[in-house]
Amino acid sequence: MNFLAHAWLVRAGSDDFLYGNLIADGVKGRNLSDWPAATALGIRHHRRVDAWVDSHPNVVNARRRAPPAHRRYAGIALDMVWDHFLARDTAGQADQEIIVKRCYRLLLARSAPNRLADMVPSLVAHDWLRGYADFAFTCRAVAGIGQRLSGPNQLAALVPWLHDDYQALEDDFQALWPALLAELSHTDTPP
Repeated sequence: MNFLAHAWLVRAGSDDFLYGNLIADGVKGRNLSDWPAATALGIRHHRRVDAWVDSHPNVVNARRRAPPAHRRYAGIALDMVWDHFLARDTAGQADQEIIVKRCYRLLLARSAPNRLADMVPSLVAHDWLRGYADFAFTCRAVAGIGQRLSGPNQLAALVPWLHDDYQALEDDFQALWPALLAELSHTDTPP
């Protein structure tokens, strides 16, 4: 899951908890003592969700369908594609607008960790969270993230596969999202 999905999952939580979920991919290490308690809890929540999603059979199978030469990077692309399906399916809904505005407000008001510092202003300026509803936009974002990695752009190389496998990926998401919501319904309400 990527920014939008993590925001949807914790929309009832505090701003600190949501912020932790948004920046978690940019935070290294297990020691989170430098973060406010609710933010650290959000980072942990994000990591727990990612671990659950990454082990889900639909995600494992989707990764297996990725071209072998680029499979190592498929998880990044899949996270963004999951946001595409969520953005597409919730575009224009009042909840979606509230979530997007709240995320942008938090991301603009607070500094992002170094690993995300260059990306966050672009994410907000180019309205990624709404833009994900358009698959072409999502594919450009996938390729753009790939430019930030060292070496050849392995993520851009996955874009043709994303197009070719679109229907199967959508089917994966349609099974994954309700299963994730059901899994999280058994946990406590976020702070």
